[in-house]
Amino acid sequence: MAQTITQKIFARAANRKFVDPGQSVWLNVDVLLTHDVCGPPTFDIFKQEFGPNAKVWDPSKVVVLPDHYIFTANEHAHRNIDLLRQFAAEQGLPNYYDVGTDRYRGVCHVALAEEGFNLPGTVLFGTDSHTCTSGAFGMFGSGIGNTDAAFILGTGKLWEKVPDSMKFTFEGQMPEYLTAKDLILQILGDITTDGATYRAMEFDGEAVYSLPIDERMTLCNMAIEAGGMNGIIAADAVTEAFVKARTSKPYEIFTSDPDAQYHSMYRYNVEKMEPIVAKPHSPDNRATVHSVAGTPITKSYIGSCTGGKLTDFKLAAKILKGKKVAVTTNIVPATVLVASQLETEMYDGQTLRHIFEEAGCNIALPSCAACLGGPSDTVGRSVDNDVVVSTTNRNFPGRMGSKFASVYLASPLTAAASAITGKLTDPRDFL
Repeated sequence: MAQTITQKIFARAANRKFVDPGQSVWLNVDVLLTHDVCGPPTFDIFKQEFGPNAKVWDPSKVVVLPDHYIFTANEHAHRNIDLLRQFAAEQGLPNYYDVGTDRYRGVCHVALAEEGFNLPGTVLFGTDSHTCTSGAFGMFGSGIGNTDAAFILGTGKLWEKVPDSMKFTFEGQMPEYLTAKDLILQILGDITTDGATYRAMEFDGEAVYSLPIDERMTLCNMAIEAGGMNGIIAADAVTEAFVKARTSKPYEIFTSDPDAQYHSMYRYNVEKMEPIVAKPHSPDNRATVHSVAGTPITKSYIGSCTGGKLTDFKLAAKILKGKKVAVTTNIVPATVLVASQLETEMYDGQTLRHIFEEAGCNIALPSCAACLGGPSDTVGRSVDNDVVVSTTNRNFPGRMGSKFASVYLASPLTAAASAITGKLTDPRDFL
């Protein structure tokens, strides 16, 4: 019986030979992820439901990565970290990455990959909507609520409906002015923010497999912006090289059968595409950068799980080298590792950090920072009347701080080009 990659992973996790879309099954969960915003309420619900002295089903499969409200004086943010520490100590959780220690890693979705938790064929649930990022590794990753996460903590299982799959094929050679961010913004403009609700978004084609793993993560990361349950790219040699460099855990590679059934299929030729932005105030409010070029901006923000990986900064450096920014430009590495790579990674004879500093950018400490607004002392937070060009994943009112700010979602290339001119600018002007 022909199946998609997502069906095959569900079947494996449910101990079945095959599953049908719409069927509900008990999944055995390989990893549960949480962080400082959703961890404390999840742990509270777990204790309410399973008892104050209950133990989690498997401490080695629980990963706690504080990342959202980290570098702040806010007492509520600090209290959340205290609650994580307490629970991790009580439960003996080996995968708690504490703030203020050399174990701190940064943004959970990128750190999961760096720490070797992303394995092809496995099932990951996380109390964060962008858990779908991990689908770049040929695995199932999906965001869930705190109650579902508490249930997994107690049982290691979750009752889930098998999703229908949608397939997005990108053909052709990627031009140097296009990135994964442009590809996913193109899709969002086509299908809208509810066009993939409770479906798997499967990405395929020559252009997708030419992308480095960082870029594949960006593609899968924003599946949720279309309402997708998960984004997924089948594992290949690039995936395996990344995984094997970080872990020796076993895994199984699944691919979709050639005659698998899809809800719908979309095909694109990347050679005919242009750089894209999402205009305020929705990720599906698509426009070509060319069509909005000249719109004045007050800030440029290059960071987050979507735009704060090493590849994102290499793209930005290509534009910023030897130039000066005209507006406040924040460079926010996703993780401690990425921050250290800015010091060592070279572009055209200079380190990335040196390029950004010479250009007049502010380099922040690794965390989610302004992507989710954050307390008032958060780096990069928007204020009233700000017009921000940002590599983050959402631009709803208030998402980056002020409800009276406007956020344009863009690629690192577009964000860097716009930072130099002080207005929305097509990166082709600099390439």
